[in-house]
Amino acid sequence: MLLLVSCGNDDNGGTQDDDGTMQSPVPNILLIIADDMGLDATPNYNIGSQKPNMPNLQNLMNNGITFNNVWANPVCSPTRASILTGNYGTNNGVTRVGNQLSNSAHILQNDMANYATALIGKWHLSNDVNQPLSMGIDYYAGILSGGVDDYESWSLVENGITTTSTEYVTSKLTDLAISWVEDQDQPWFLWMAYNAPHTPFHLPPTELHSQGDLPTNQASINSNRLAYYFAAIEALDTEMGRLLQSLTTEERDNTIIIFIGDNGSPGQVAQAYGQGKVKGSIYEGGINVPMVISGKNVTRLNVTDNNLINATDLYDTIVELSGNTTTQSNNSESFKAILSSTTSVNRDYLFSEVSYVGGTADFATRNLTHKYIRFTDNTEAFFDLIEDPFEDFNLLDQTMTNNELEIYNDLKSELDNTLN
Repeated sequence: MLLLVSCGNDDNGGTQDDDGTMQSPVPNILLIIADDMGLDATPNYNIGSQKPNMPNLQNLMNNGITFNNVWANPVCSPTRASILTGNYGTNNGVTRVGNQLSNSAHILQNDMANYATALIGKWHLSNDVNQPLSMGIDYYAGILSGGVDDYESWSLVENGITTTSTEYVTSKLTDLAISWVEDQDQPWFLWMAYNAPHTPFHLPPTELHSQGDLPTNQASINSNRLAYYFAAIEALDTEMGRLLQSLTTEERDNTIIIFIGDNGSPGQVAQAYGQGKVKGSIYEGGINVPMVISGKNVTRLNVTDNNLINATDLYDTIVELSGNTTTQSNNSESFKAILSSTTSVNRDYLFSEVSYVGGTADFATRNLTHKYIRFTDNTEAFFDLIEDPFEDFNLLDQTMTNNELEIYNDLKSELDNTLN
């Protein structure tokens, strides 16, 4: 089912042409997911008046690409399932929190021939402690559910065994990742799924953040949630930096790092977006997420990119980066070419969705300039994202120009085609 691009591999993951000439080894791939971290909470995005201090992410931005038009799902489980399968929730069965991913699903790691694979952190796709392993991931350690009740007392699942950890969760997950990477003697793909900065907004150890000596009682947290939210993000950045620093120079130089948020910021801490237009919603504050890519073979440095990219696209992109191919028919489009070129990707449209108990759902699609939403009650919204990025003015409430009407009909048709 899988074909290697190269004709052979040496023991270190290097490849050989037919004449025996050694080529660069395939890269290690590190995918880091932040939980509930929207554009408004991410440095270098012009949304939100306050930002956390993230020097390690900033370094990736300075030495890579920051993407502006990445769509995921408005809640965590569907985004994770779409990356794992390369399919929209309408095709993989996970369209809301509570849906479980089928054990028979073909996942990204199945297409990573000659790679060691690990997923460390949040799973949130079933209650089966063995599911990550049974689906083909070599090593799993982390949080099976949507989050933890206490960042310093939580259930750690490691290769099917559950124990209680009393270590700060972001640090413990990083420790596990460092240990796993150190044990590898072949190219590796590590999916690092931090649960931070997801609620509860518990204060990290002082040395991990710059928000100061904040009180830890719930009343203080409730009165100043943004500081605690930023502290968790800064702790994630600190530990992400520790993970990167644990790599040897040779290994770091041969690693590509992808950083992405799984959905927008939650309403308790969201900035700039209007009420009801944050995590959980099909508006931009729920589905437009930060993404940064840096490292091996990323030659566009300190740039922003406006190509339309869906979270599903990570599937085909990562498979291609690994030197493999997939025979799977999915909703993924590789964007590997734009890591080293200013070319346009294949996508003309993006799609996102979220469903609710009872079977209703909100759907959205967009092109480079406009966005169309169809809500659960079949009402509609149509926005000019260039002139109205916060989706305050529904163009359907006024007389549209011929051009707007043409785009509206095109996006409606595109959504119907996606759903059918």
